[in-house]
Amino acid sequence: MTINRIIVGELQTNCYIIESEGEGIVIDPGAEPEGILNESKGINIILILLTHNHFDHIGGVVKLKAITAATTAIHPLDWIDGFDKELNDREKIDLGEEQIDVIHTPGHTPGSCCFFVKDILFSGDTLFPGGPGNTSLQGGDENEIKRSIKEKLLSLPDETKVYPGHGPFTTIGNERYLY
Repeated sequence: MTINRIIVGELQTNCYIIESEGEGIVIDPGAEPEGILNESKGINIILILLTHNHFDHIGGVVKLKAITAATTAIHPLDWIDGFDKELNDREKIDLGEEQIDVIHTPGHTPGSCCFFVKDILFSGDTLFPGGPGNTSLQGGDENEIKRSIKEKLLSLPDETKVYPGHGPFTTIGNERYLY
C-alpha cells in the first residue's frame, strides 16, 4: 500500500491517494483534479471517498469522477445529489489486500467520517494536531465532535498516524492528552 498526499486549493486541503495492487482511492479531492490525476498516473482510481461535504473537500469531485468513472461515496447526512454511494459507520471497504474502516464522526458536519487503514487514520476535519476541527459552520456541533473523538478515535492505538484534512500529520498518542 502506498499513500500520496497532494495539497490542493486555496484552503490547502490535504487530498490523499491510497494505492494497493494498481487500484486506488482518492480521499477529499477538494480542487485541482488535473494535478490529482497527474499524481495518480498508472493507478486505476475506483473510488472517491469524502470525509464531509464542504467545498474545500469536494471541489474536484465532478471532474475527477467524469475522467476516472470512479464511484463517489459520502455519509448520507452529508449527501449531495450526484454522488453514488452512502457510507455507513463501521462499513469496510476493500482496496486490493487492504481493508479501510469507515468511522462516522459527527461534529464538524453531521455526516463527517474518518477512514482507518492499518495504522493510519484519515481524519478529514474532525481531528488536527492540537485539537478538534471547526464547529462554527452550519451543522457543526462542538459537543458532538468532542464525543466523536473521545468515543471513536481515542480508542485507536497511540501510534496511529493521523492524516488530517489540512496541515501536518500527528498521532493519536500526541492528541490524547487534550481529552
